Amino acid sequence: MPYLVKCLDSVEAQTLPPEHMEIIAVDDGSTDGTGAYLDRFAARTPVPMRVVHQPNSGAPGGPRNLGLTMARGRYVFFLDADDYLGHEALAALVAMADLAGTDVVAGKVVGVNRGVATSMYTRTVRRADLYTSNVKYALSAQKLFRRELLVRHGIRFDESLRTGEDALFTMEAYLRASGISVVADRACYYLVGREDGKHLTKTGSYTSRFDSARALMGLIAAHLPPGPRRDQLMVRPFTVTLLPQFGPVVLRQPDEYLRHKMELAAPLMAAYWTPGVARRLRVEQRLRLTSVALGRPGPLRDVLDFCQEGRLPDVVHRRGRIYLAYPHFDTPAPPGPGIPPAAYEITVTEQIGELRIEPRLPLLRRAARRARHLAGRMADRGPAPTAVDGGRYVHRSK
Repeated sequence: MPYLVKCLDSVEAQTLPPEHMEIIAVDDGSTDGTGAYLDRFAARTPVPMRVVHQPNSGAPGGPRNLGLTMARGRYVFFLDADDYLGHEALAALVAMADLAGTDVVAGKVVGVNRGVATSMYTRTVRRADLYTSNVKYALSAQKLFRRELLVRHGIRFDESLRTGEDALFTMEAYLRASGISVVADRACYYLVGREDGKHLTKTGSYTSRFDSARALMGLIAAHLPPGPRRDQLMVRPFTVTLLPQFGPVVLRQPDEYLRHKMELAAPLMAAYWTPGVARRLRVEQRLRLTSVALGRPGPLRDVLDFCQEGRLPDVVHRRGRIYLAYPHFDTPAPPGPGIPPAAYEITVTEQIGELRIEPRLPLLRRAARRARHLAGRMADRGPAPTAVDGGRYVHRSK
């Protein structure tokens, strides 16, 4: 309360007929009048509604699992009590799932008093590729799931996790789904920033973030063998869950915090930090995680200080490659493992001040692209005869 009022009103206002919906509300030990309001709402709403009252469980996983067990519809949608739905959200999501035959549908999210990620909602897509699109970054539970998929594979929220349980749940659904759709032509879900700041994901010990990273990385590894596809998905837990623990916050924390964080990260870096993951990150991100992987707090702090001061790295061209000269670039390594030059190389698009820098393509890729370009030009000019000369095919242009 009072967010719950708008939340429930948004469900009742959906354009789906009331008899095509069901509300399952789990009152997880509330103390603010939520339970009584749920009972009053259930008594008057035309939408079939069941309310469960239980002692507080301390995390969202248990209540969501209970609701999932009770659900009877073809689809389920998890709606947090402080958020609300767009007017036609459920109708649009169900229509997409029915049309595309997909098991998961992500609807456009709009932030209210808070920022939200938008890159995965730039256009409506019937079937999004999990590996090459940005849907892998949209792992909150607020999506439409085909219930049969969840039941068949026993997909449930991990109740041992205080945070990140939704990422684990959604990633498993993605990996097992027949397909993933995106509805981006309308606002489907309004994610509300609470004025009291009491979001569960913003509270608690930093150790819970490592627990969620460990669980998500383990899930991805269990479903995919080492290789490019695994690396593509591993980028998400490394950048979204792990990297913030080694951001500017460590400059304000005692040294023992950073030492403990590096100890927690060490087995994850050893198991899952690969060149394929590293090359998918920006240089500044890669340097921070490389420092963690090597157990080097000094370079990590130096890079963070450099960025906090608003300094920009020099751009260095060398032997067909482009590097960003962050701290310790081209300097002799102290005793112990040094930061390798490859950590400074531009491998994805970078924005340095007003300068946008594209990575240099490896020679073979450039040659292949040049060959395709020439082939296209020849095709435009029409067919030409060929002859064999000394074992070589010779193209005779007109």
